[in-house]
Amino acid sequence: MNNLKNLYLNSVKKKLLIRFSYKNIHQVPKVTKIIITYGLGIKGSQNKTFFQKSIEELRAITGQHPIVNKAKKSIAGFKIREGMPIGLMVTLRKEKMYSFLERLIKLALPRTRDFRGLNRDSFDKYGNYSLGISDQLVFPEIQDDMLDQKRGFNITIVTNSKDSTESYHLLKELGLPFF
Repeated sequence: MNNLKNLYLNSVKKKLLIRFSYKNIHQVPKVTKIIITYGLGIKGSQNKTFFQKSIEELRAITGQHPIVNKAKKSIAGFKIREGMPIGLMVTLRKEKMYSFLERLIKLALPRTRDFRGLNRDSFDKYGNYSLGISDQLVFPEIQDDMLDQKRGFNITIVTNSKDSTESYHLLKELGLPFF
């Protein structure tokens, strides 16, 4: 079992149960999934090698093959035609989710340049947290020689909490460094 999952089950769950005085153990919030989205832009949709390299990088980072998002309608101003690939998406659950979250907290975020902590204002009203990574090199799976261009992506941590304060305390206890 993953270290972060053990931490949640043995320590975090009990702390949140006491802090918010839940009547039932099943009311305690938990992380349900992590969604990683990766926009390709116009260059990625027209260049096949760029597109394949993006898929391989996202697969190396997450350990799962991404889904290709295609344009729903044509937009002439952006040179996009219907059916063109415009993004990649990966949804992580269970063991892969905890593994990715642990690598994000312990390896990737500390390697980010000028990192002072995550912004607490990035929660939505449902308790989900979103952050952006501007450079994929912060993950140890990506080497400098593999890279031809820096690309960023978005990470959304989805929880089943009622509001952002419960979610904040859950992620803080799991080890996300907020400022």
